[in-house]
Amino acid sequence: MNLQNARILVTGGSSGIGKATAQLLAAHGAKVVLTGRNIDKLNAVAKEINCIPVALDMTDYDSFESQTKEIVKLLGGGIDVLINNAGIGEFATLETLTIQQFEQVYSTNVFGLAMLTQQVVKYFIAQNKGNIINIASTAGKKGLAHGTVYASSKFALRGMTECWQAELRKNNVRVMLINPSEVTTAFNQADRAEREEVANKLRSEEIAHSIKAVLEMDDRGFIPELTVWATNPY
Repeated sequence: MNLQNARILVTGGSSGIGKATAQLLAAHGAKVVLTGRNIDKLNAVAKEINCIPVALDMTDYDSFESQTKEIVKLLGGGIDVLINNAGIGEFATLETLTIQQFEQVYSTNVFGLAMLTQQVVKYFIAQNKGNIINIASTAGKKGLAHGTVYASSKFALRGMTECWQAELRKNNVRVMLINPSEVTTAFNQADRAEREEVANKLRSEEIAHSIKAVLEMDDRGFIPELTVWATNPY
């Protein structure tokens, strides 16, 4: 697709991968809406990178229909790309995990993501084209110690992605999965501060570059799944 004037929604866009992706796509001519829960931070970031801020709680499922209508209006009456980036994590041991941790993580990473996508897909089906990019994790390809809650949510996202690929190809909707390995972001940081860049770890910029690359392929083809590793993390 051509990114010039493309209409794009990025969830979890006020920091990390979401911010870097929105910034890169906007710099290449796209019109981008960012969502997040912290409206002050979201407004500041949107102003910095020339995007449109929309406060959105990924667990407020009942708001998604009206919020999606408002986002489409802000994008000029349509939408071309949904980037499902918002996500949270819990990393308890099997002996200590709680049902509340499952509910908290799944409400954002699985349930909220799916129900927001449901609303956006209505527009994609009506216009007979669209792009969905789901940001999962290498934890969704191979489990890890303490990963019962988080990794399983990303395994679920991989499964949903494959289902949507099967459902939506006939509507010319490309559904793509990006699996980053460790990225130095604010993810799972109690103070939500970005971690310092480390030479042997991925940055948000590498994931943003990958997202841009899969979008720019001609619409006749798509990359179902892309995993991004640090070259030498040791």
